[in-house]
Amino acid sequence: MRQSELRPPPTKKEQEIVDEVYKIWAQCNAYRVTHAAQWEEIAQIVFPAMRNTFYKENYMFPGVKRTDRQVDSSAQVAITKFAAIADSMLTPFSSKWHELESTDPYLQKQRAVRLWFEQASDVLFHTRYMAAANYRKSNQSIYKQVAAFGNGPLFIDQLRDLHDRPVRGFRYTGLPLGETYIRTNFQGRVDSFVRPFRMTARQAMQQFGHDMLPMALDEAQDKSSEQLFDFFHCVYPNTDYDPDEKLSVNGKPYYSCYISQTERRVMQEGGYTSFPLAFARYNLTPNEIYGIGPIGDVLPAVKTLNAEKAVFLKAGHRAADPVLLTADDGLTDFSLVPGALNKGGVNSDGKPLVHALEPGNIQITKEMMDEERALIGDVTLTSIFQSLVENPNMTATQVIELINQKGVFLAPTVGGMTEYLDATIERELDLAFQLKLLPPPPPILREARGEYKIVYTSPLFKSARAGEASGFLRTVESALEVAGQMQDPSILDAFNFDVAIPEIAKIQDVRDSWMASPDEIAQKRKVRDQQKQQEQQVQALPAQAAMLKAQAMVNKRTGSNLPPQGAQQGPPQ
Repeated sequence: MRQSELRPPPTKKEQEIVDEVYKIWAQCNAYRVTHAAQWEEIAQIVFPAMRNTFYKENYMFPGVKRTDRQVDSSAQVAITKFAAIADSMLTPFSSKWHELESTDPYLQKQRAVRLWFEQASDVLFHTRYMAAANYRKSNQSIYKQVAAFGNGPLFIDQLRDLHDRPVRGFRYTGLPLGETYIRTNFQGRVDSFVRPFRMTARQAMQQFGHDMLPMALDEAQDKSSEQLFDFFHCVYPNTDYDPDEKLSVNGKPYYSCYISQTERRVMQEGGYTSFPLAFARYNLTPNEIYGIGPIGDVLPAVKTLNAEKAVFLKAGHRAADPVLLTADDGLTDFSLVPGALNKGGVNSDGKPLVHALEPGNIQITKEMMDEERALIGDVTLTSIFQSLVENPNMTATQVIELINQKGVFLAPTVGGMTEYLDATIERELDLAFQLKLLPPPPPILREARGEYKIVYTSPLFKSARAGEASGFLRTVESALEVAGQMQDPSILDAFNFDVAIPEIAKIQDVRDSWMASPDEIAQKRKVRDQQKQQEQQVQALPAQAAMLKAQAMVNKRTGSNLPPQGAQQGPPQ
């Protein structure tokens, strides 16, 4: 008897869980069906790899050709460039693109608190960019889906090794948009998702164990079959949440379950202390929970370009291999082979008797295509950075000014991606606390139980604050020039350098540990003042010696036995 046959029949509670998951999926699917049709249209001509993935019943055999509807590849190249731009401007691998701070201004002034948040940020970056974490690849896939469809789901969970053993690290998986259905709470935040997916019996046994396999999967496993079976993974807020039941399913704020669609059985129950899905949404329209991406905004231009490219190819084909026009009784056996002799192709006066049909104005078609490509380039941000390529000698200030001028195109990227990045960092911090990756917080922070905030320091966000630093420095330069001309250094008293310099250091992405603490600054100033006093005393010694010598000479001429002024008298005899 198989192990699956020994499994007891579903209980009433299990049946209620299965019914609830199917109800959630049915509602989410009904809501998303119109979006899925639009995403499929975009995928056919922009992102062929995602074709036929937006409906649960769809399946494409691996390796099937998917580019048969695509004529022009400009939009597909543009979304790849958009992903590279978004990655370099928002989440650059080569630098720290965010920091953590206390929301309490008093706590943030404490050096120990600042250093702890700095160390916490370092832990997140180190763990995030581990080779096995798969963050960079998954993040790129999210940006590409955002560019094409306006949405991108990133699943974040604890890392497990090849033997399914937990590892002290994170694992990132860029899920296909087609298999991720979401719900939002009353504030518009994504708090639930259901994901229909497929895997083989061998993969199911690895995840759930042999004892949980339904009979059909058990038989497939015995045959080493690679047949795919359907499952659901559903996560939503736990209505029975009780923080005191830490060892049970109800001890987690978010309930999670896996359902086998083959036999409608619960394969696994669990929960999460934080929402495991970071869902990126580009532009949200009223009463919508799914975003619209850059390509969705200019889809008419993309479709027009695809049609124009077809006409352009037809005209180019006619120009290279023209259609020949002959008279009714003209040549019937005309050869276009190089070097061929076609007798009778001209009359006795040398006038051609065979003419080529005009292929059409290829130049106009090309100009029309360039107009559509320019629109696609603008909305996917590639035109902004094309200016940098065309002007490689631009200074850093000119680059920042150019980005600021193009802010109308960058603003949607900033606004749409912060929700995604916030959710990613919140999930990472929760996992870091669970896995005990973070250093112990200082007592003052532990006692205050203060909340944290995320401060983004990526090139895009720093460019927004670069104007503050440059404005302050330009003002100081002007003040220095005025003070030099007027010989009045008191003009600089208007500037609070003790406050401005640390803030400028933050804008310039200087680590807090590289800056001196207030106590260290006070000690340096104390030592400097002492050295200054000693230097003044040393500089005054020649003048004091001259005064003593002059007084001695005066006393000698007058016969006075009084000691020179400033000299010490000996003790009375």
